[in-house]
Amino acid sequence: MAKTKKPTIALIYDFDGTLAPGNMQEYELLKKLDIKPKDFWKEALQRAKDHNMDTILSYMTLMIEKCKESKKVKYTKTDMIAYGKTIEMFEGVLTWFDRINVYAKEKGFKPTHYIVSSGIKEMIEGTSISKKFDRIYASSYKYDHNGVPEWPAVAINYSTKTQFIFRINKGVLDVWDNNRINDLISQEDRDVPYEHMFYLGDGLTDVPCMKLVKDNGGLSFAVYKANSSKSKEIAVHLLKDERVNAIFPAIYSAGSTIEKAVKARIDELSARVELSKLTKGGRNG
Repeated sequence: MAKTKKPTIALIYDFDGTLAPGNMQEYELLKKLDIKPKDFWKEALQRAKDHNMDTILSYMTLMIEKCKESKKVKYTKTDMIAYGKTIEMFEGVLTWFDRINVYAKEKGFKPTHYIVSSGIKEMIEGTSISKKFDRIYASSYKYDHNGVPEWPAVAINYSTKTQFIFRINKGVLDVWDNNRINDLISQEDRDVPYEHMFYLGDGLTDVPCMKLVKDNGGLSFAVYKANSSKSKEIAVHLLKDERVNAIFPAIYSAGSTIEKAVKARIDELSARVELSKLTKGGRNG
């Protein structure tokens, strides 16, 4: 007798400001370049304005140029992975994934985790949590034979982030696959129903994904840095504008409020699955 396929839940995360404080480029790379973060981002934004350019493409190409100009700071694929090793995580993140996985499995679900970020994929791959994700969707470069970036291959901004929600929903996970993503797939045949999705983000660049998941029956959470009034203000604004279902401090340790919320939702989904089985049996009986 064939085993019944376990229903899947998907936890989808932004990275900078959501799982890790600050921007990943600021931990090691900008320090080595001796560039103040505010100056770098100001220049990247001005370039985008001057050339009517996507802001993500602007910062990605600017990073290449700054490293070339320095002639001292290496910026190969291998170096970016090494820079990622210096990125710190919010409290509890290192054990978060295993705790959620154990709980979800106990409730009869297959847990999956995804990153959807405008940051650099190779830096995220260098972090201690990179192996916890089923896929990392982030901006990345096309490299030459020496591993030196030549130009941006994937640039993920606030609106293009939503395509990855659709991909996860339909189970079409390869970025290059633009055919199957447009196939007509009935809701009951999709890999991860929207109701089984959680989206965790921290700012305005997450709004399209937050709204997409929330409006389709999933849960969207805004997290904020616990000791930052500015960060909390942004989260409160997102809640007031009904972009998210709830806001939480970015504390992921055992017993934290965000853990309790995720587990409560898993309980609710588990009850729905059980009720569906019982009512289906009732109709057949």
